[in-house]
Amino acid sequence: MLTGKKVLVIGLARSGKAAIRLLHHLNATITVNEAKDARDIPEYQQYIDMGIEMVTGSHPDELFERDFDFVIKNPGINYHKPFILRLKERKIPVYTEIELAFQVAKKQHYIAITGTNGKTTTVTLIEKILKGQYPNVHLAGNVGYPLCDIVMDNNLLEEENHYVVIEMSNFQLLDIDTFKPHLSTIINLTPDHLDYMASLDEYYASKTNIYKNTDQEDFYVVNLDDKTVLEYLERYPVPCKQVTMSLTKEADCMIKDQAIYFKDEKIIDLDEIKIVGNHNVQNIMVAICMAKLSNVATEVVEREIASFMGVEHRIEFVREINGVKVYNDSKATNTDASIIALKAFDKPVILLMGGFEKGLDLTEMATYGNHIKRLVAFGAAGKRFKDEMHVANSVLVKDLEAATIEALDQAEPGDIVLLSPSTSSFDEFTSYEQRGKVFKEIVNNYKK
Repeated sequence: MLTGKKVLVIGLARSGKAAIRLLHHLNATITVNEAKDARDIPEYQQYIDMGIEMVTGSHPDELFERDFDFVIKNPGINYHKPFILRLKERKIPVYTEIELAFQVAKKQHYIAITGTNGKTTTVTLIEKILKGQYPNVHLAGNVGYPLCDIVMDNNLLEEENHYVVIEMSNFQLLDIDTFKPHLSTIINLTPDHLDYMASLDEYYASKTNIYKNTDQEDFYVVNLDDKTVLEYLERYPVPCKQVTMSLTKEADCMIKDQAIYFKDEKIIDLDEIKIVGNHNVQNIMVAICMAKLSNVATEVVEREIASFMGVEHRIEFVREINGVKVYNDSKATNTDASIIALKAFDKPVILLMGGFEKGLDLTEMATYGNHIKRLVAFGAAGKRFKDEMHVANSVLVKDLEAATIEALDQAEPGDIVLLSPSTSSFDEFTSYEQRGKVFKEIVNNYKK
């Protein structure tokens, strides 16, 4: 399909390797440019043996004067770099691996999700619901599965009508050309990635690329509760049909009688939902819209949402012990994430907070003391956290295990125990994932 096409792949992260795999399968002539030295690239010899030209150690000017049919760029490489601008000046198309995969695959049902927060939870839930009804459902994109690999692993060069749910960062949206999802949304817009984008306006505008190629066969889900999203939809009009959702207003997907409805059909009672916080109700509403627009039966939607425990380590429900509900939010490695977690609950919690001392400013976090019934501080940062949070009912213990046992021993029926450490884990663990897994083991082995 690409025989004789000359393609430059810039950057050898996971997406670059996936693109090379697909390009090689389609007989393209491949040149790879990677800033790392050859000795630091495990696949170097393998690629040479495959007939791939390797240009490593730098981004030499002469490479970008050569003629290529198109370029696949790692999304993490800043598109303001002179060598990228040089390609664009020369009218050589620069794509992400998502665009490449979309162009060569047969027609599929693409569901594309972007936004600043909540993307991973939303796409994970959409995938779960669709798998409740359909046999061929795949999760791709910013969640760590390149679309090129999904195409190769599931024979999408030959097969049609699989459901492909894609989490898209703005980096991945910058370099699309023909990509056209059947269903799409921007969940929300808040400031982020200003180290990469020229301005906040450019960051927000890049998100609207998600629907730019859609038409009247397609649907875009509008979050009526996000003023910034609405402003950008006005500036960059949506070409496809629209479905609305809101926590508080009249909409196609809305809340009434303590339940979520879609087009006047009751989908699920709010008290059946396991994940907490209004931000997660919004994520669920997006998933409901995508599922119903994909013709999933309502009983399947309800069942899959009711059994959804959330994404691991993100305000994840662990267990209820004698009326005490326990949640794992180990992914909260900064205070902003912990504030979101505290606001997710409708009453003060027993908070486990501590870990690696990275000098985080606790000024804003300390203003949420009224959301904390009891503070259990632990780890290297524990003493400072206890002192600077100014929570009257607080205690300092040595490590995560001691903190967990202390919290569970003192908790009363109706309490919520929340691990939301506000910092990284490196004083005791190798990653937030390991910290979360150990916490869940302690909780699941606990006997009062």
